[in-house]
Amino acid sequence: MANTLVTGATGFLGWHIARLLVQRGHSVRLLSRQNLPIDGLDCPIAHGDLRDRASLERAVAGCRYVFHAAADYRLWLRDESEMYASNVEGTRDLLAAAQAAGVERFVYTSTVGCIGFPEHGSGDETRPVSLEEMTGPYKKSKFLAEQVALAAARQLDVTIVNPTAPVGERDPKPTPTGKIVIDFLAGKMPAFVDTGLNLVDVHDCALGHLLALEHGRRGERYILGSENLHLREILARLARLTGRRAPDFQIPHFVAYAAGAASTGWAALTGRPPEVPLDAVRMARQKMYASSDKAKRELGYAPRPVDDALARAIAWFRAQGMAA
Repeated sequence: MANTLVTGATGFLGWHIARLLVQRGHSVRLLSRQNLPIDGLDCPIAHGDLRDRASLERAVAGCRYVFHAAADYRLWLRDESEMYASNVEGTRDLLAAAQAAGVERFVYTSTVGCIGFPEHGSGDETRPVSLEEMTGPYKKSKFLAEQVALAAARQLDVTIVNPTAPVGERDPKPTPTGKIVIDFLAGKMPAFVDTGLNLVDVHDCALGHLLALEHGRRGERYILGSENLHLREILARLARLTGRRAPDFQIPHFVAYAAGAASTGWAALTGRPPEVPLDAVRMARQKMYASSDKAKRELGYAPRPVDDALARAIAWFRAQGMAA
């Protein structure tokens, strides 16, 4: 019988969490909407959906631990209610199912987007933040889901982790960070905006989840990141790894905003996701620099520089035919 349920293993970070759990000797069950094996993971599948509470109750039955890494991560969608149903109500129902099933520990994967960022410097878990500061339905839904998880920690042993921007191999959708890599390789980034991210090797981020299970305090949040990098520096590192030239022209935010507004407006007419989601442009106005000092101090988290992860991402995207 499985002792650990993982949601989100069909995606990027969840797959790496599940793989590491198997390597560490856990008997893992995977929640999936498709009742099919997941490549690279020899684990039983619990067929279910975050919007189907009965399926969540079946999936969690008999489990000691739950890692909830699944989320609807889209920067544009026609019906925002779908995202709230999965991210907020799905989290609420999974937490309730876990409590009813007697789960011992629950690790909830939030996002660094739910922390507060100062105008200068790095954000951390202590900085006040509100729903009004969240940009777009994804960040708003994840903020509300995090509040649900914090409230549930009064009855259930819940620890929350806030990953920054994972990068590495096996990023199938891809994530926004993976798309930066793909677009750079395709020559689709002739310029950049003044923004910055905290990148983290997906291997280290997955390990941080296991450390949260082992050492995390109930009801606490832990940022799992590594390096704060301006977009210019990310592109420069990609250039060094590939031998290609990095763009050296920075475009003003108002130009990016106009492109995002036009692209998103066209998406509303056609139903096709925009090449430049307006919410992504709005998010880029804030440098999302963050500190993982709390995770290092309390969990023993020790992330590495991200160059190797960028190299693995490049190789994997090329091997999959997703990049030149």
